[in-house]
Amino acid sequence: GPPHLLLLWPGSLLLTATPSRPVEGGSVTLTCNVLVPSRRLDGPLQFCFFRDSRVLWPGWSSSPELQLPKVWREDSGSYWCEEKTMAARVARSPRVQIQVQRVPVCNVSLETQPPGGQVQKGERLALVCMVARGTGDITFLWYKGALGLNLETKTQRSLAAKYEIPAVRDSDTDKYYCAADNGYGPSLSELVSVTVRIPVSRPVLTIRGPGALAEVGDVVELRCEAQRGSPPILYRFYHKNVTLGRKGASFNLSLTAEHSGNYSCEADNGLGARRSEAVPLNVTGVHARTSPLSSLPSSSCFYVNSPAPLQGQSMYENGEEAYKNLHLNINDILQRTSSLPQYRPRGHASRTR
Repeated sequence: GPPHLLLLWPGSLLLTATPSRPVEGGSVTLTCNVLVPSRRLDGPLQFCFFRDSRVLWPGWSSSPELQLPKVWREDSGSYWCEEKTMAARVARSPRVQIQVQRVPVCNVSLETQPPGGQVQKGERLALVCMVARGTGDITFLWYKGALGLNLETKTQRSLAAKYEIPAVRDSDTDKYYCAADNGYGPSLSELVSVTVRIPVSRPVLTIRGPGALAEVGDVVELRCEAQRGSPPILYRFYHKNVTLGRKGASFNLSLTAEHSGNYSCEADNGLGARRSEAVPLNVTGVHARTSPLSSLPSSSCFYVNSPAPLQGQSMYENGEEAYKNLHLNINDILQRTSSLPQYRPRGHASRTR
């Protein structure tokens, strides 16, 4: 006789989702389970899966399972499956609500590239904002300074995002932080310090001595100074291109005849060393110089046309005593000056009456 088709009525199929509460970014397996056995004479069964009245790829197939590799919160909705033979539709499962769970962001951190927050002026600086966990579209925000000047906002489906400054300037030295939000409110990172370092300029070497000529036994000061450059700056001195060792910005040198020659210095703050121009030093003769200051009179006394000093009076004496001493001093001065020869211009005779 003619072939018979056994229909499966509603309720004979059941859709299951594994896991039943999927998390964003994870996979879900949909299975169309046949609850009532059937005998079909017109070919194998075909299965199809739906979400909110839309057919899920690849449509009808012979597999009762459908793998969704990654699901997101927007994939939440009403799911069901249908079964049919090659000739006609047979049955439909009840609808199943699947709610994809979103994981809030946590443990937000900010890192700098290059690491450590030390960057040379004119170089590229990258601020990488990262979260340890979090799913879905995450909005990243970067801020500068304690007041929180917003520099950039990006929304992307990843656990890290990058903000770049192509060429840093002096004004980019500051503290920075970032925030991340995927719908549960922003989470902030810690503050990160960024320091823009300036390479040293070409240093200037100066040699200072007690006189115009350098003589054996003199002590001269060698000073090296770079006008620009981020600290710390290390200096190195050279004599005839042979290093004298790394020292501070200056040092004293007691001269011998062997100290003649060209001197130079080098400044380095880790961003590239710079060398000064050569400065010649010619050491001659034997040291016999006395200090010109040794012949100056003491500043603790003063002279008023007198070979002997007058001692200054205290400012806190009794008024009457001070008045008497003042007259005595004036009389003493007048007596001493009267004994000095008077000045008469040449060619002028003294007048007599």
